[in-house]
Amino acid sequence: MLSESATVVVSRSIRVAGGVFAPGHLGELTQYLPFELVDDVLELTGAVQRRLRDLPSRVGVYFVLALVMFPGLGYARVWAKLTVGLAGMAVPCPSEKALRDLRRRLGAAPLKALFEVVAGPLAQPHTPGVRYRGLRTVAFDGLNSLKVPDTDRNRSWLGRIRYRMGFAGYPTLRLLALVETGTRGLLGAVIGSAADRDEATLARRLLPLLRPGMLVLLDRAFDANAFLAEVAGTGAQLLVRAKSTRSPRVLGRLPDGSYLSVLDGLRVRIIEADLTMTGADGTRVRDQYRLITSLLDHDRYPAGELVRLYHERWEIEIAYLALRHTILDGHVLRSGDQHGLEQEVWALLTVYQLLRIAMVTAVETRPGTDPDRASFTIALQTARDQLITATGIYPDDTSDRSAAPS
Repeated sequence: MLSESATVVVSRSIRVAGGVFAPGHLGELTQYLPFELVDDVLELTGAVQRRLRDLPSRVGVYFVLALVMFPGLGYARVWAKLTVGLAGMAVPCPSEKALRDLRRRLGAAPLKALFEVVAGPLAQPHTPGVRYRGLRTVAFDGLNSLKVPDTDRNRSWLGRIRYRMGFAGYPTLRLLALVETGTRGLLGAVIGSAADRDEATLARRLLPLLRPGMLVLLDRAFDANAFLAEVAGTGAQLLVRAKSTRSPRVLGRLPDGSYLSVLDGLRVRIIEADLTMTGADGTRVRDQYRLITSLLDHDRYPAGELVRLYHERWEIEIAYLALRHTILDGHVLRSGDQHGLEQEVWALLTVYQLLRIAMVTAVETRPGTDPDRASFTIALQTARDQLITATGIYPDDTSDRSAAPS
């Protein structure tokens, strides 16, 4: 009985920033968003504090990111998460008003700049499942279901959704992203307002991110001659589902059943397919797809392969599922005005991308493993645990831990 009731004392040491900067961390995710990077971004965006306070700007950046990781908690409880692992250190205990003021002082610009730094392709040339015959597959799509507080300032910016029986309970924010389908990493994103109801118009702001060696997968919302010509003008290839109203001219039949056509001067290849989907209960659903592609060589890019490849476009929906449901867990965003919402969304996208970077980095330690095999839910829960315990803020070694592609 004595041995069963015995107690032991476990002590541990952690490495964090010194002084008032100590609460500024994200646990192990800090390795992918180091202090030096945050300081540089704050300097570039003019958001460095004028005098050193108990809540310096760097700490504010990490606090805003931590708010994303704990969407169901208030400011004081999130601050407690950041500091509970710093036992024995003299850390400030700010009021919720002080933390709100810290957010306002920072603004959205530093978080937007941070996202633009961490955004980009994550896969290495040898990573499985990210390329089709040497082309990196990427996809555009919009997310129109991020709910925001129903305030006058939010409604004036985003408008309201009107249904047949009345208005929706919350305004929703429009987001459009370009995603690397193999890793579900974000290459870029834009935020829309009530005036931005056309996804192609928003996507034009991300076209500079496209380049030769990419294959862009698009749904019917992007099937417009002018937009497809702009995509092709970047040097990227395209594979898009055509609208049912399109009737392209047949300029030449190819052995695989596809045919050549032209859309306002853009030479394309048309693939028509009858699809049958069988559910677990044996139910069958049939549909017809007409795909437009700039991959004209039917020998190198057979029609059957492109039809099967097109389902990769749905990987962007899984990315949005992770943003909306796994991270936010169905919660409404916090902010009551445009500037606060923009800051919050850029923080959300930054945290999402940091998790994807960590996941791809982990997968690369198991050669031959597809990034799809990594669990986003587990990655998020692990990151939360490490933030609470202030674990892994500094790497154990000085080797490069980035997942940037070569």
